[in-house]
Amino acid sequence: MQGRCAMPRALTIGGAGALSDGMKIIMLRFCGAALFGAALMAPIAINPTPLQAQDRKARVYHDKDHNDDHEWNAHENQAYRMYTKQNHRRNTDFARLKESDQQAYWGWRHEHSDAVLKIEIH
Repeated sequence: MQGRCAMPRALTIGGAGALSDGMKIIMLRFCGAALFGAALMAPIAINPTPLQAQDRKARVYHDKDHNDDHEWNAHENQAYRMYTKQNHRRNTDFARLKESDQQAYWGWRHEHSDAVLKIEIH
């Protein structure tokens, strides 16, 4: 056994040579991949609430014509869907609209309150 570290038989699993060199390499690769996967998932598993808070964060839009701000939330989204249907427009994400189209919506919105649109506020 020249060039190899001689291990006492008592320390090896299942006697001498229980795992071949190929199996040892496969085991090392598997353990390395499992450890790498766990390291990638740890930040998400440890702290998921800030990620959810970012998704729920309401966006605020400024209405230049009426010089006021509007918070975009579920009620505003419902009103916007009514606006697109009433004005025969495609229901595009509001954030992607041109500023002139956004201002047209805010003008319509000032004329149509939640009570007029029958939007329930919880």
